[in-house]
Amino acid sequence: MAASLICNQTQSRVSSVLNRDVKQFGKKFMFDSNEETCWNSDQGESQWVIVEFPQTVKVSELRLQFQGGFSGKSCRLEGGVKEEDFKPILDFYPEDNNCLQSFPIQDAPLVQRLKIVFENSADFFGRIIVYTLDILGEKIL
Repeated sequence: MAASLICNQTQSRVSSVLNRDVKQFGKKFMFDSNEETCWNSDQGESQWVIVEFPQTVKVSELRLQFQGGFSGKSCRLEGGVKEEDFKPILDFYPEDNNCLQSFPIQDAPLVQRLKIVFENSADFFGRIIVYTLDILGEKIL
């Protein structure tokens, strides 16, 4: 049964933070289950989020909640093992709204890290705002 793969040992990195204000817009706010907080990228094309898991996982679903007007338009999920290069897993195209969106992943490879690439944004300046990011799947022991 698929469950959230995000845990205390999960590490993350982001391409940028608006005005470098991590106290107000940092990456941790995508995972805090608080609908009032968010990660807000700075401007520019190809913003991204990297998530590294403490063990190998098989991903079955990606869930994202954007702020309308600041969603990704053309996005890509990539995966890899520790030092290996990222390989494409899924291209997806979110709707530009405030709803939690779900993207099922068929036949995902076993990975230890994922990269979500927001190739472009609904925002003219390329900013991305994510309130919730969750990754569902199974831990491989």
